[in-house]
Amino acid sequence: MSEHTRGSDDATQTDAAEHADQMTSEEKRHDQLTAAPDATEADAAPRIEVTEHDGNTRIDIRPDAAVRPGPGPGVDTGAHDSER
Repeated sequence: MSEHTRGSDDATQTDAAEHADQMTSEEKRHDQLTAAPDATEADAAPRIEVTEHDGNTRIDIRPDAAVRPGPGPGVDTGAHDSER
């Protein structure tokens, strides 16, 4: 790689870092979640709702979230209530 090419790469990385510093948290999240080759806008859709009330913070999974924690409905985990 020539010195000219290397300098160009360094400038590009510096520009990208400066741009990232100017992005909001939501923009950074969207950028990260849509960076994969097969990613879609749906991958960056909100999945949680955060509310604050009387000094307490509550985090809920959005009812319309396509991706949810846990094994998902209809998935047999092998554990049954009677075995606990």
